[in-house]
Parts: sequence; structure tokens; C-alpha cells
Amino acid sequence: MMHDREKSDSPIVATKPTNGGGRPRPEPVEPRGEAEGNARQPSTLRTPSRDGVTAGLERVRTAARLKKKERFTALLHHVGADLLRQAYSWLKQDAAAGVDGVTWEEYGVDLDRQLADLHARIHRGSYRAQPSRRHYIPKPDGRQRPLGVAAVEDKVVQRAVVEALNAIWEEDFLGFSYGFRPGRGQHDALDALAVGIETRAVNWILDADIAGFFDAVSHDWLMRFVEHRIGDRRIIRLIRKWLKAGVMEAGQVKATTAGTPQGAVISPLLANIYLHYVFDLWAERWRRREATGDMIIVRYADDIVVGFRHKGDAERFWSEMARRLATFALTLHPDKTRLIEFGRRAAADRDGRGLGKPETFDFLGFTHICARSRAGRFQLRRRSRRDRMRGKLREIRDAFWQHRHAPLDEQGSWLQQVVRGFFAYHAVPTNSTALSEFRGIVAWHWLRALRRRGQRDSTSWASINRLVERWIPRPRILHPWPSQRFAVKHPRWEPDAGVPLVRFCAGGAQQ
Repeated sequence: MMHDREKSDSPIVATKPTNGGGRPRPEPVEPRGEAEGNARQPSTLRTPSRDGVTAGLERVRTAARLKKKERFTALLHHVGADLLRQAYSWLKQDAAAGVDGVTWEEYGVDLDRQLADLHARIHRGSYRAQPSRRHYIPKPDGRQRPLGVAAVEDKVVQRAVVEALNAIWEEDFLGFSYGFRPGRGQHDALDALAVGIETRAVNWILDADIAGFFDAVSHDWLMRFVEHRIGDRRIIRLIRKWLKAGVMEAGQVKATTAGTPQGAVISPLLANIYLHYVFDLWAERWRRREATGDMIIVRYADDIVVGFRHKGDAERFWSEMARRLATFALTLHPDKTRLIEFGRRAAADRDGRGLGKPETFDFLGFTHICARSRAGRFQLRRRSRRDRMRGKLREIRDAFWQHRHAPLDEQGSWLQQVVRGFFAYHAVPTNSTALSEFRGIVAWHWLRALRRRGQRDSTSWASINRLVERWIPRPRILHPWPSQRFAVKHPRWEPDAGVPLVRFCAGGAQQ
């Protein structure tokens, strides 16, 4: 139900223990041992008034944690001049300008006056949100993703409001929700999924995709969800202004009656609030009340992966999930949502039925594969998605074509940054082959670009190899194994151990 106030204690992946396991019920345990305050505070330069801002929001966070049904009726006063200044410093300095054409640097020329005027307009109710400027970026499949580029002033206000709302909603969001949350990232979601598949009895994976989620969000339902916790009418009016501001495309402003603009600072938080009530609370309740075996859940924004022990559970969950989403104006993508046999027993079970290898699924830029380690044990192998690699290589090829006449040191320095950025995300265990292929194709594109500088250019492989060794870093695994990082970030006391050992668990703390 929409008014469900239940909150899971699980910090990462929700799980259900097997029935009749014969083990005593785990005792309540302490929360994960992260440095909670530091992880949730943005990293920025400390100002004389920073302590006051942080202390005020910390009181809001404490109240939200202790009073799960509390509605905050006085919240806008936390959006003061100091928080607006911090919000401005947190924005990307090289971000594109909005419809007014004002850049981050131009807005900061007379920053004190700008923020003082903005603060006054916010608190007397005369602040007006500007339409977002429509911008398209290419997707890996060749289609265009529409983005809404907000004006700098709107970004500042949204970022400050997000900081205040996070103090409340971070106490409500469940552990298996990862997308665009403070102190959580894509690799945390990947780690949780890997640990869940490798340590729990998971035999089936439901790879769910919500069709056009950001464009389909119902404004009416969204505001009802926000008002569960926010009673300050001034905050509610601000959010409504951003939702109704519209989008400017080809000089025409189009009104928006549904959805949240992708690219807006406030959109990720609103998306998480929407799915918290539509999916998270419902899925957590279904796990506890309906599942007959182990079940794991990982959600990153609108990307959802659910693992099951029994196929019957998976089919019932899929069917009921579709009906649940339809109630709130959402639908599952018919082609991208699928149920596959996947897990430690999948290969043997399929071989016994005369079927081929288990299917694979994609999540957060990696293809997940059922494999075996050198010792013969089940291993979850992750490889960079081929379409993402091809897309990045096309970008590099096109950049080479445009700058093939630039000095070699300039080309090499730029290429070094690009490859390091790709490796920083993709250099996970079991992905060495893909990294080596990526480096080799980059070298080939560089050679072709140099040979096309003129008809007489005869750059040899020996020459390009020397350039590659100098400028392009060799593949090296930069991320630890998922279980290692998961254990460090989310320690748990072993409830039935004779001594207080620390262990990791895909289900996190359970009661």
C-alpha cells in the first residue's frame, strides 16, 4: 500500500532465509560500521557557517530516524544563504547553460548579490522556475536520450533543497536502493548483487526494466508520496514549480504534465521517492510474506534485478509487480524484462535437461555470466558490455579523426585520460580480457588516424607500440573482489559464533 511505513533493517540486499533451515533466528545486530556522518556529507570547503548548516540538518535527520511518521512542516528555513552558497559550489563548473544562457562562472561574478536576491525570492514566494532546455545525447543502441538542462539558478535551489530532503529520506530508503544516494555508488550495487548471487541460493534472475520511467512518473502520485513526510507547503510549491516548468525545444516551451526531466538536479531524488513507495516497500513486504525461498533485490534508480531460489516465486513476483506498477502509471518494458535461469546450479541443471549454457544479463555496464573458477567452483564473471565498449571506441575514433594533426604528445595526453577513466570504472576482477581488447583497439584506431594524416605517412606498428607504451596505461585490476569490499563496508556480527567475528552477508542485518 502507498501508506506502508515499514522500513527494512537490511543495509544492502534484502533476503529471505530458507524455510526449515533449522538454525535459530538471528539476533538483532548493530548497523553497518560506516562513518555515517562523513559518508553522507558532501565534500566541500568548510566555511564559517558550515557547522550551523550541518547541525540543523543533523537535527532533521535525527527526528526523521526516530519518528517514522513525522511530517516536517517547517523545513524551508534550512535552505538559507549559506546552504545556497554550498549548493553553488557543488555544481559542475563546466555544465551546459540553461535557457537563459548563463554559465556557472558568469553566475558567480557577483555571487553574494545573486544569492542574497535568490534567497529573498525563495522565502517570499516570488521565485520562478525557468523551463529546461532540451538536449539530446546518444545512447549505446543508437537512439537519443532526452535531457533537460536547467538554468544555473534553478540548479542551485534544487541542490539546496535536495540536501535538506536527503536528511529525511535517507532515513526511510531501504538498503537495496542504490541509485543517486549519498555514500552509495554503482560499484556498491554491483558488489551487493555479486555477493547475493554467490552466497545465497539464487537460481533465477528477473531482470526488470521500467519503460520510459522518467517520462512516465505521475505528478499527482509523486506529490502524494512527498507529502507523506513533507508538510511544509513552501517546499511542496517549489517541487511543483520544477515539475510544471516545462521544456524548451526549438524555441517553443512545452508544458509537462508527467515525468521528471532527466538531467535536473532534483529528478534522481524524486525518482527514488516514487519508487520507494511504488516498488521498494512492496517488494520488501513481498519478500517477507510471499517468498518461499531465498530472494535478493538490488535497485539502482529504475534498473532492477531480483534473484529467486524458486521459479514459482519469480513468476508470481513478475506478474504481481506488473500489476503493482500499472497502478502507479508505470509499465515493464516487454522486450527488456525477462526471467532467466542463473546461479550456481544453473549450468548443471540446464545441462541435465539438454539445454545450453545459462543466459547472461546486463546491469550497470557489465554483462553477468555464470562461470567456473580455476578450482572448479561457481564464479560470477563480469565483463564490460560490448555495446558500451563499442560506443566508447567510436567516440575515441571520431576524436582521432578530428585531431589527427595535433602534436603526438597532445594526442597521447588526452588519450591517457580517456583510457584511465574507462579503466577506473571497468577494471573489476574477471574483466581483464575486455580491458586488454579495449587497449588494443584504441592502439589500432590511433595507428589508422596517424596514417591518414597524409598520403605519404607510413607510421609503423613499431612506432605506434612505442607511443602506446608511453601514453596508454596497461590493464590492471583496480577494484577488489566484491565480497572483500562488501565485507569492509557492511560488517556484521556473526549471531551464533562463540566470539564476535565479523562477516559479510548479502541480506545485511535481519531481525
